[in-house]
Amino acid sequence: MTTRRTRPAPRPPEGTPPRSELARQARSALADAVRIARWAADGAIPGAPPLAAQALQRAATVLELSPAQVRSGWDRARLAGLVELHGDTARPGWRLRAWDRDDSAVLRGWVALFDAWSLVHPAPADIESTAVAEAVEAVPQVLSLLQLSAGPVTVPALLDLLGQRVAELREERCEVPYGPEPVPAPAAHSAALVALLLDWALEGLAAVGALTLGAGHATLTPLGNWAVWVKLEQICVAAQSPAGNIEQSAADMLLGCARLTPGPARDEYRAWLAARPVGSAVAELLAVARGEDALLRGLAFEALRVVGAPAEPEVRAVVTDPSLRPYALLWLAEYDGTDPEDAQDVLSREEATWLWVDTAAAVADHGETGLLVRHLDSAVQGTVPALLDEVRAVGHPRTVQVLVALAAAHPDPALAKAVRRAAFQVHTGGA
Repeated sequence: MTTRRTRPAPRPPEGTPPRSELARQARSALADAVRIARWAADGAIPGAPPLAAQALQRAATVLELSPAQVRSGWDRARLAGLVELHGDTARPGWRLRAWDRDDSAVLRGWVALFDAWSLVHPAPADIESTAVAEAVEAVPQVLSLLQLSAGPVTVPALLDLLGQRVAELREERCEVPYGPEPVPAPAAHSAALVALLLDWALEGLAAVGALTLGAGHATLTPLGNWAVWVKLEQICVAAQSPAGNIEQSAADMLLGCARLTPGPARDEYRAWLAARPVGSAVAELLAVARGEDALLRGLAFEALRVVGAPAEPEVRAVVTDPSLRPYALLWLAEYDGTDPEDAQDVLSREEATWLWVDTAAAVADHGETGLLVRHLDSAVQGTVPALLDEVRAVGHPRTVQVLVALAAAHPDPALAKAVRRAAFQVHTGGA
């Protein structure tokens, strides 16, 4: 995966706090979620979501939180990638491991929560799902107005913008008439419904810390302002390449190579491998591959391709590990002489789908918006509905976050709506 830029990264708007301060605010916003994630990662929460009543009460007692706070924190921890479920076991996500030392991991976790605001704060049950979907699609324009205003924006102004944008979306979806009879335009939402949708959206965005609500106005928080700018500029929040890759750990070396093209990256891998015994180098790379960062998993196997024959026994031994199996099978196929373009044939449909989700997680965490959208074309399924059905069934721990990120990135409103619906169904355990 190559994400090298051809222009300098743009600077945030004047007045944007430094990243360290933004990360401090994100840590504060997710403090309860982090506490619950760490408690859960110690093996204290058996069973799949929603949180079992017994575990809920136990967490409330140990952490001195109310059951409602525990339930909310658990939900946020999962959506922010702080905790992942593997079968009936809760494990710490890679962001949780890096939480105290990596500001970029913290900010990516908060952005994942920001993207999932409509899951954090579900719409009232009595609002039609179509109206909810239209409001979600219109919210980026509301956020853009708030960001460009650089200060409080009155509710009437936001209400007017939301109503106009929802009306535009409904008009865009109106079918083109082919017969002599014109197709009637869809009925406009009532003012009361638009006001209800705006209240829900503002409350949801406030719930994730993106804005504050005052008497008749809303204002983006510094985190919200920065996140909207990031979305508008379509830049990635990624770890920067460290100096001196040869002397770094495997994880830091791989991150340092993440933005290189394949040739220079292989040169870096060779130099790093030459500086240490091959056995310990292979063991270190596989340890990184077993971690929670999907980008590092893929890069670790790229480095193992440079190792070649000495890595074959260790790679063959990890075929039984579900998270490494697709990567190991592809490595072994190429090692046995299969053309890399044909190596995918060694994967079952389920393994290929799992690999698609894992790669999408890497792109969502470290790549640009356009890469995530283009990643759809690499799926083995012929249609998006078939892909979503199989993604939901494959059980990858990052499924919800990947779908939420894809829905936020995709320019096709209808497709984004279907992906959001799939994310909601996976998140709630629905069919």
